[in-house]
This record gives sequence, structure tokens and C-alpha cells, in this order.
Amino acid sequence: MTFFYKRIFPIFWFGFLILFIAIPLFFGGVRDGPPPFPFLVVPLIMMGFGYFIMKKLVFDLVDEVWDEGETLLIRNRGEEEHVALRDIKNVSYSTVINPPRVTLSVRQPTTFSDQIAFVAPVRLVPFSTSPIINDLIERVDRARQSRSEASVPPN
Repeated sequence: MTFFYKRIFPIFWFGFLILFIAIPLFFGGVRDGPPPFPFLVVPLIMMGFGYFIMKKLVFDLVDEVWDEGETLLIRNRGEEEHVALRDIKNVSYSTVINPPRVTLSVRQPTTFSDQIAFVAPVRLVPFSTSPIINDLIERVDRARQSRSEASVPPN
């Protein structure tokens, strides 16, 4: 679904709005005069609002995240990086927004950033949590605990 959200949906969104502006401009007829002002302004406002929302929620998503046991393989625009579960500070998971987002905060900045966002696996039941993401959260917590136990010197 990441491909759809990052590549296909913006084309549909901006394409539809451009058509909404272009049709009255080019096919409105000479006798009718220029199209009413709202037919031009409202789509432009929707384009700006859509871009702002997509920049915050969609354009920062990485293309793929694969679970490899003790590490996650992250791919974006042809680049790959492995992130160990023990190097993840926090896992934030939101089901209320669309697309459902998972954001990983990592200790060491990666090629992509110190925050890695990706689309959670699609669920048929809206607003339900993903068992895959819940399992990831548990495994990250266990990896962090084992990391902290290893760094504490014995008495």
C-alpha cells in the first residue's frame, strides 16, 4: 500500500484538481465569460492543503520495512539499511490516521533519518491494532531490556 499512498494517490489528487480548474477555463465557452472565482480558488486551496497533509503523513514514508528477526531491513528509493531492534528507542503506532503509520525512533541516525515512518500492514477491521506491530513493539522492548541489563555492571 505504500506505493499507492506515495505514488498513485498524489497523482489522482492533484490530477483531479487540475482537471477541476482546467475544464471551466478551457471548455467553459466564450459567451459564458470567465469561470466564477471559487472554481479557481477552492481547488488551489485544496492543492495546498493536500500537499501540506501529504508532506506530513505520506511523503516521509519509507518504501519497505522487512522484519529479519533481530534487525529490520529498511528500503527507500533503492537504498537499504539494517536497524537492530536494540537500537530502536521508541515505536509509535497510530491506527486513527490513514494510512496507519508506524514511526520508529532510533538511537543512531540512519541514512533515512532518526525517525523512520512506514505504513502498518493493512487490516480489514478499521481502527484495530495490528498483531504484527504489537509483536514488534514487544520484541523491541525485550531487546532494549536485554541491552540495558548487559550495560549494567555487576555488584
